[in-house]
Amino acid sequence: MTETTSHDAAEMLLDLARQAVADGHDSSSGNPVITLARRIGRQITSGALSTETLEEVVRHLRDDAFRTRAERLRAYVDGTDDAIVAERMRAVARTVAEDPVPDGTPASFGHFRRTVERSRFAAVFTAHPTFALANPVYERLAVMASDDTGQKVALPVLATHRRTAPPTLDEEFALATAAILRGRTALDRLTRTLLDEAQARWPREWTVLSPRPVILTSWVGYDTDGRTDIGWWDTIRLRLRMKHLQLTRLQDQVAPLRPIADGLHERIARALGAVSAQIDACPTGPDPESVAAFAAVLIGRRDEAIARASDLASSFQEAIDTAPPEHRMALAVARAGFMAHGMAAAHTHVRLNSTQIHNVARQRLGIEDSPEIPSQRRGLLTRINEALDRVEPVEVDFGSLLAEQATAARLMMTVRHIVRHIDRESPVRFLIAETESGYTLLTALWLAKSFGIDEQIEISPLFETQEALENGAHIIEEALHSPHWRDYMRRTGKLSLQFGYSDSGRYVGQLAATYLIERLRLKICDLLRRWDLTDVEVILFDTHGESIGRGAHPFRLADRFDYLSPLHARAVFAGTGLRIREEAAFQGGDGYLLFGTQALADATVSIIASHIFAPTPLDRDPVYDEPDFSADFFSTIGAGMAGLVEDPGYAALLGAFGPSLIDKTGSRPSARQSDAAAATTRISHPSQLRAIPNNAILQQLGWCANTIQGLGSAAARHPETFEEFLTRSPRFRRALDFASHALAHSDDTVLRAVIYMLDPDMWLGRATAETDPARRDAFLALMNGLERLNFWASTQAMFRRIQSDHLALRKAWQHAPGMQPEEMLLHAIRIATIEQIWLLSTRIPYFAPRNAFTRDVLTTRVLCLEIPAALRELEHIFPYATGSGLDLDFHEAHGPRNDGAYAREHTEIFDPMLRLFNLVRETGMAVMHHVGAFG
Repeated sequence: MTETTSHDAAEMLLDLARQAVADGHDSSSGNPVITLARRIGRQITSGALSTETLEEVVRHLRDDAFRTRAERLRAYVDGTDDAIVAERMRAVARTVAEDPVPDGTPASFGHFRRTVERSRFAAVFTAHPTFALANPVYERLAVMASDDTGQKVALPVLATHRRTAPPTLDEEFALATAAILRGRTALDRLTRTLLDEAQARWPREWTVLSPRPVILTSWVGYDTDGRTDIGWWDTIRLRLRMKHLQLTRLQDQVAPLRPIADGLHERIARALGAVSAQIDACPTGPDPESVAAFAAVLIGRRDEAIARASDLASSFQEAIDTAPPEHRMALAVARAGFMAHGMAAAHTHVRLNSTQIHNVARQRLGIEDSPEIPSQRRGLLTRINEALDRVEPVEVDFGSLLAEQATAARLMMTVRHIVRHIDRESPVRFLIAETESGYTLLTALWLAKSFGIDEQIEISPLFETQEALENGAHIIEEALHSPHWRDYMRRTGKLSLQFGYSDSGRYVGQLAATYLIERLRLKICDLLRRWDLTDVEVILFDTHGESIGRGAHPFRLADRFDYLSPLHARAVFAGTGLRIREEAAFQGGDGYLLFGTQALADATVSIIASHIFAPTPLDRDPVYDEPDFSADFFSTIGAGMAGLVEDPGYAALLGAFGPSLIDKTGSRPSARQSDAAAATTRISHPSQLRAIPNNAILQQLGWCANTIQGLGSAAARHPETFEEFLTRSPRFRRALDFASHALAHSDDTVLRAVIYMLDPDMWLGRATAETDPARRDAFLALMNGLERLNFWASTQAMFRRIQSDHLALRKAWQHAPGMQPEEMLLHAIRIATIEQIWLLSTRIPYFAPRNAFTRDVLTTRVLCLEIPAALRELEHIFPYATGSGLDLDFHEAHGPRNDGAYAREHTEIFDPMLRLFNLVRETGMAVMHHVGAFG
């Protein structure tokens, strides 16, 4: 089909969509999405609309949405015009240079140095499974977003935007490091701008500066929370590769400056050789002989590989001091980036779960009580403090690592080997998910002390559940009651905290979650003041995603940072005398887009720099002036979302066929899913899904519940104040931007159409009206299958809950946006396509049960859209070909072969089902482009 023909078909269907939407305003006309899907279905059945034409229409709509997504990404970073980015960085440098000393004295070199040599922000690259697009598609998206010419860029003709397979861990690492290296180049540009300003103002002193206001960090390959497929050997191998990338980058920077930097260049070359040998020797599993051989290389060549970045400090300063003026800047920039990141292209985060920490205490200390039982908590805290009183560090080697069975101890040993043999200066962040007790933090400290690395590790709780966000300050105070924890904080000079937006958003709603997070930060600020710990630096790590459902502001990167770290909270910390370091996550393929080209990376870093050096006056926002309204408003949202989560219909909606609408988008195993062959495992609660697929399913169902549920009830309680805050409160408006974007990609008629498909009565009604006996039987078969699944009653009750809240929101916020016809058409096409798949499945001939795979199981799998799994079973029952070698001489007269006995079933049923299923997934790609992120 030509592009013109597909365009005409798309326009024809769009006209139908616009008409359906217009008719939908009249309630007597019924659901416009159902109407549109039925019209498309009739055209498919009559042959007026072929599958090929429908595929082309979806590609056309997908590509239009893709172009718009690229435009939004460009606008998100305020454009990529190089002159604007350069001026933004220069403005930051001038602001820092002209900033007066806190005591009121004029700006000075010493104050400038203290300001730029303290890390104020870290960009953290994670491997969250948001690698939804094929790598070339991500590259094209980044390139298009970087084009500031305003010209329409031609798109290559791509049959699909989907990946051929989920990314491997090594592929995720390669994608992450490519983004990191672009980020490092952008940081070099910022460093040069700061040094240019310093050179102009302090021409004699500037050469000693080593700016590091922004740093990069990664946990790709080091995150073991919820996964067992990453061995300690993988973590060490990837950490060594990070070291190799750092040294290679440094060598490339120094090489053009020879012979001035000959000594540096030769030392770096020797280190690269040693690290390459260490990587080559790294084991691929727990084989003792391989591990022993690796230990010999790692330890034997440790000094040659450079274990401390400071080992090169004097060489750098000497080279800068003796270099001619035209080379000093390049050397100073190279030194700054190297010293800021140590022996890695990015700093290191490791992560595990609190349960794994508790298991170590049970095994080694005999502590059987559970911190989840409040009555046992005081005894637990007493016992772990006693253990801290008497702990003595023990030496561990790689043999200890091989023998260790406890996950937490194994990870701590791995960190010990990293800080002993790979980088002896850079601290490692030790993130603990699901921290809900100070006991967890003290146990982690005891474990770190056991291996003698407590001063090289930054223990950080993750607060993400509603309970943790509400009680986080109490959790920290439980730890502060221990003199060991207070001593640990004073020795390291830090308190590291992590805040999660994924689970908190899906359980209490994204708007309520950010309110709870901000309130917790303010409580912790007050807590540290009361404990006289205002001399420590507080690290605030926001582990958000790239979607509205996981905490990313939809419209501007600058607003994202102000939303995650509101001006009011920053001012309160500053007023208390507490220094903070903000950290923000860039998660998976979607997150790496902001560093997808050098232009995007430069723009991103320039906005980060503007944010961290912006003035922090105490914000007089109405949100803080009227705390009663704020508390009531956000708690009402939280209660509304919590009620929806516990509604059986919500789990039924997510689990009906939602998981089959999305591809697997990461290397992390889907631990909460069952691979049982005989039957589909029903989702009985949203907690059985991970947060990212949970959110992705909501996007595909056309209802971003985790962002808008409960908002109608909250607005209805105070309609006048709601309207006033929308116009007067930047903090409130920024939060409502999330709801605005969610409403632009949510439509109750789309959700109603999906639920209607699950209604057995609907199929019975269609059977009653049908005159074709074969189609009537097909409708009745689907009715019986849906009756067994019993989705309808609970999902219909759940829809009434959603709809009543939505009507209240539309009444209070009459100018809120709605879904556009293009996106609505995609949902209608998918509904029509799913119906075609279901109807085709009713034509599958009778077969005898095979390994518990019965006709009922087949129907269930098809209704849940587990099409590839169903077709694999059917391939065994109805083989297309009996095998090769049939032309050999079998020493009798050549009899009939009857090869391809089931060719008709494959040609007319199975192949079309698979083709239509792929169209369902491709339609999902187009919907995702409209929304702007996966999950």
